[in-house]
Amino acid sequence: MPGRLNTFQLSMLQWNDLHPYNAVHVARIPGELDLDRLKRVITTTLERKGLTGLALDRSAGTYEYHGGPASAEIKVSRSEIVSAPGFGEEIERQLNTRFVPKERFTPFRFIVAAERDAFSLGLVYFHPVADAESIVFLLKDMVDTYRATDGAGVANPIELYPASLDNLLRRHPGVLARKLVSLPSSIRAMRRTCRPHYRNAADTSNKFTFFSLSPQTLSGMVQAAKSLNVTLNDLFLALLMQAVSRLSPGRAQAGRRRDLSVGCIVNTRKDRGVDGERTFGLFLGSFVVHHEAPTGIKLADLAQDIGRQTLAIKQRRLYLGSVLELTFARLMVALFSEQRRRKLYQKHYPLWGGLTNMNLNALWPQPEASRPVDYFRAVSTGPTTPLVVSITTIGPRANIGLTYRPTVFGAPDIERIKASFLNPLGPLGYL
Repeated sequence: MPGRLNTFQLSMLQWNDLHPYNAVHVARIPGELDLDRLKRVITTTLERKGLTGLALDRSAGTYEYHGGPASAEIKVSRSEIVSAPGFGEEIERQLNTRFVPKERFTPFRFIVAAERDAFSLGLVYFHPVADAESIVFLLKDMVDTYRATDGAGVANPIELYPASLDNLLRRHPGVLARKLVSLPSSIRAMRRTCRPHYRNAADTSNKFTFFSLSPQTLSGMVQAAKSLNVTLNDLFLALLMQAVSRLSPGRAQAGRRRDLSVGCIVNTRKDRGVDGERTFGLFLGSFVVHHEAPTGIKLADLAQDIGRQTLAIKQRRLYLGSVLELTFARLMVALFSEQRRRKLYQKHYPLWGGLTNMNLNALWPQPEASRPVDYFRAVSTGPTTPLVVSITTIGPRANIGLTYRPTVFGAPDIERIKASFLNPLGPLGYL
């Protein structure tokens, strides 16, 4: 029986018509690379889990994995790199290379690069088929199988066709009603939002850069968030908003559009009662926070204002109601020409950036006695936002991937955004 595509998946398929909509996870694995063994592990894991021969029927809203031999491309870098960020240029190429959902295809590609005593394995995937949690467990199985001394395959079984989870009325009957009530204020907030300037709307290319927060910086941010009674994710959102506010100094003189809006992706598996490790698929929600972010506002004040917004969103579970906005946008996009489709989100849903935050320590604990696996992510910007900040906490530090559209942000802009995250507490250690 084919599975049902949910609203997020159908929207992502539509986005892929305008932009290649991919994501990349990279695991840096200690030890010498045995390329032939790694290739066998990749193909056998995909085949054992049934993740091959994917067919998508958008008109029927269904998908089906037919199985068979894995045809995933495995690209090997022949030049030695010294660290995971050496993958940057290759990740850009992969983000900008479209998956073509033909009759039956494998929605994964792989990139490999060897170092002196380690190697990096990148898994590139067609984003509509899976969320980050599914990909973490898939990569973990591959790494565990590769490392197994007895050569036995792990390939834990997975559920490929979970029940359709768009019907929120059964599990959360009040969510859709609360979302409908909140829509007028959300629309007004978007109408107050300053629009990023796209120098060339036809330029859909992504660029990518990578950096890490040291254990000292991340620990300081955790303590700062606790002292302000906000979450670490709230503080990340405030940092992102403060960073882009410095790139839009003309807002203060605008007649109406003075605010900024940034979005955040939410993992909804717990809300929907989904077994995280066993179920393969895409289970996401989203929300947006808005603020005028005037020049000179303290990060602490901005974080607390955002924290009040996110607390109300979480208490009312409004992130589950994002399916309403996505459904409406999907219907609107279908009515427009391709040229107008490219500008729809820029005009009516003007986000400056989006954030996806994942704690790998909860999904893939690293044994203290062994050399740990390192990990970072990259996500396509797509048509909805010109900047995506992908944060992965691993061990005592956080790895951050910045994907951005160069038609909006130049290299100096991105360096300023990076600096905001690298030195968030200031030279005196406070906000």
